Amino acid sequence: MKLLSPAISRLARFRLWRIEQWMHNPIAVQREVLQHLVTSAQYTEFGRKYNFSKIFSLREFKQAVPIHEYDDLKPYIQRIMNGEQNILWNTPITWFAKSSGTTSDKSKFIPVSEESLQDGHYQGAKDVLSLYYNFNPDSDLLTGKGLVIGGSHTIHQMHEDVHYGDLSAVLLQNTPFWGHWIRTPELSIALLDEWEDKIEKLARSTISENVTSISGVPTWTLVLMRRILEITGKSNMAEVWPSLELYIHGGVSFTPYEAQFKKLIGKDIHYLDMYNASEGFFAAQANPNDDGMLLFLDHGIFMEFMPIEEYGKPNPETIGLQDVEIGRQYALVINTNGGLWRYLLGDTIRFTSKAPFRIKVSGRLKHFINAFGEEVIVDNTDKAIDIACQKTGAIVNDYTAAPIYFSDTGNGAHEWLVEFEKEPVSAALFVEELDKALQSVNSDYEAKRHKDIALGMPILHVLEKGVFTTWLKSKGKLGGQHKVPRLSNDRKYVEEICALIQVTHTMHQA
Repeated sequence: MKLLSPAISRLARFRLWRIEQWMHNPIAVQREVLQHLVTSAQYTEFGRKYNFSKIFSLREFKQAVPIHEYDDLKPYIQRIMNGEQNILWNTPITWFAKSSGTTSDKSKFIPVSEESLQDGHYQGAKDVLSLYYNFNPDSDLLTGKGLVIGGSHTIHQMHEDVHYGDLSAVLLQNTPFWGHWIRTPELSIALLDEWEDKIEKLARSTISENVTSISGVPTWTLVLMRRILEITGKSNMAEVWPSLELYIHGGVSFTPYEAQFKKLIGKDIHYLDMYNASEGFFAAQANPNDDGMLLFLDHGIFMEFMPIEEYGKPNPETIGLQDVEIGRQYALVINTNGGLWRYLLGDTIRFTSKAPFRIKVSGRLKHFINAFGEEVIVDNTDKAIDIACQKTGAIVNDYTAAPIYFSDTGNGAHEWLVEFEKEPVSAALFVEELDKALQSVNSDYEAKRHKDIALGMPILHVLEKGVFTTWLKSKGKLGGQHKVPRLSNDRKYVEEICALIQVTHTMHQA
């Protein structure tokens, strides 16, 4: 099988010329994508409503079409799910990706066209492979199996030929036959819904495979690796899968998990960040050393960038690639070959480079704390958690935080629920280092913390292991892409979790 490596590497480099074309001509390529989208959809119901046939410039497009959130497009989507066609897109929509609904209890159903599958998700995966082989030409990646830890794969029939499932289900059901040769587990296990049973069967069925790569959400990947080590009695995953060379992650920041992965794997491998959602394949690291992910510009999606201070305005402004600034926070607005038009995705990003365009996902529009003007986002708290862990020897499994409001007896504060893999040497020191780190990365938080005028020290609750899993299970959101909301500007999540469990101990720095 190792004889395949040079041939695969040459094929990957041959494909690289396409990637380099859109990397070196980003503005022109994005304009071509928009023109193709508008032309394709001009005779759909949506295209007729907004006079797509008379739109010849980006300025005209933005003037004609308003920004949409999911609820704005929901009436169109519901009609397609009921069997109508040519509503949002000009080719048949027979698949819908059901979102994990991390920001609300309501599920979202994202239309998935044949074009969004082939030109978006699958093309994005091929480009990740090409970029990886360009970075690592001697790789043996495809001589073994790729372990894919997907979500709940149940497929539901909505109307005659119309089906829905989570993204991994849709991708699995439409994968070319050859794709199943290079992945594990077998389909019957991948299709399992019940996560405790699924982890057990994943572990036992993949132990004897030659796994060279893993892709999945960090939390469930850690659960799987620990179970495999329990079964085998091995000290690390390198003893189970000696050819393992790559872990592809996405969905949440990898920073809080990195130390645990390195310890469990037991050897140096490559780690790649990827930005793939139900709505499309947006970006991935071209090589593991890059600061940020390469923005995928020729995959059937035209992107606009909304400065986050525009969010909530009646007519929010968006800008194009040519006007973005490094380090500034933007909400991503997309137009897709699945029929999403000027759709506010809900993620916030920041650019780390403009030549080529690279980004990092910094959080969610609705995942922040700004109860006192501190404007804390997930990017800030992930960095602060990482620093506090380094200072105190702690390893964090997961966390969530919310504001405590002003009262007659005291100022406001941030309340943290943290589940540790390894507890800090001192909870008091962890709180102190967390607070200092947040002040170092967020000047608004620093100002509000000055002399405790607006904000007091954070309050930390140390949770027993498994509490977040219990909470997700109680919400019917156990497994796959479902994640604990890192931040909330209200106390709903914190109070739900505290109502479920007894905290092991509490540290309050007055």
